[in-house]
Amino acid sequence: MALARRSSNLLKPLSTASSSSFLHRRPFSTDDSTTITIETSVPFTGHNCEPPSRSIDTTPKELMTFFTDMALMRRMEIAADSLYKSKLIRGFCHLYDGQEAVSIGMEAAITKKDCIITAYRDHCIFLGRGGTLLESFAELMGRQAGCSRGKGGSMHFYKKDACFFGGHGIVGAQVPLGCGLAFAQKYRKEDHVTFTMYGDGAANQGQLFEALNMAALWDLPAILVCENNHYGMGTAEWRAAKSPAYYKRGDYVPGLKVDGMDAFAVKQACKFAKEHALKNGPIILEMDTYRYHGHSMSDPGSTYRTRDEISGVRQERDPIERIRKLILAHDIANEKELKDIEKLARKEVDEAIAKAKESPMPDEPELFTNVYRKGYGVESFGADRKELRATLP
Repeated sequence: MALARRSSNLLKPLSTASSSSFLHRRPFSTDDSTTITIETSVPFTGHNCEPPSRSIDTTPKELMTFFTDMALMRRMEIAADSLYKSKLIRGFCHLYDGQEAVSIGMEAAITKKDCIITAYRDHCIFLGRGGTLLESFAELMGRQAGCSRGKGGSMHFYKKDACFFGGHGIVGAQVPLGCGLAFAQKYRKEDHVTFTMYGDGAANQGQLFEALNMAALWDLPAILVCENNHYGMGTAEWRAAKSPAYYKRGDYVPGLKVDGMDAFAVKQACKFAKEHALKNGPIILEMDTYRYHGHSMSDPGSTYRTRDEISGVRQERDPIERIRKLILAHDIANEKELKDIEKLARKEVDEAIAKAKESPMPDEPELFTNVYRKGYGVESFGADRKELRATLP
């Protein structure tokens, strides 16, 4: 199924404050004083709610940050592809390239006290929460320096100090957990929300609707984010869902359809959703996005869609290119400077991979840790740690 293509003329700015001084480009790394008003690529579509404005204020610093962070995410995922093919990453591996605007826009609208929980396409979400490249690659390669000590792998990234609760391998199972996090926030009277992320492939799971029903009954600050990249595990959305308008799936719960390839649209939507959730309870955000790779590394991603479709999205909707055009249109940086940023991203990724390779594999006794409550379960002991003792309640 070919996806509708967007016109690139929507990237044109509406207005620029202090334009005369702005054209004499200041150092983009520190320029946060100039306000730029832009318009989202396409209008928001609301369900049981009034959509937010398409006009968004930004700054040169934010534009450059968006570009830099997305370039780093893209390079990380491309490198992960190579490492997998070199058999340095084993098991499952689901890449996020193409969907970077969802993570970037969401982080720009919230704080690290707001919780995020997602499925197995989690590498860039972890990076957006403040995780490092070293932690990412070490975890992917099963090394001790990984964010989950090398025991989680691609599908189980985790960063509790930034309220990132994974990384879950069971389709849709993270949604009830996310609503549980929102329940805890309301119980503690916190002024924070939980973003529970899932894909269009998980949108038909029964547990999603059960959790959403309870969240609505109790007015929990839960924001359900459907990253609709239009294909499940090789199955187009229209073949799996009779009603693929996922933002309407909540019925009584409000919803908003968002261009998930536009970081500023995502930012505006997430800001709107957070304000709504704190006052009125749950809301659904459907992010219209696209993955360039297959579902996982075992999926070539070209048997159920055409190469022309993939290249068409890259040319007309790519989230990094959208930001690049805005930066160039406002004379914040030139082509060479942006290329240098991409080269630096490649260098940082290569250095992180080299350090990750130096990290040792987990010790064998680690197999038994973090399984049972402390004081129970199986422990290894003895001079060579090969003797086992089991204590059960």
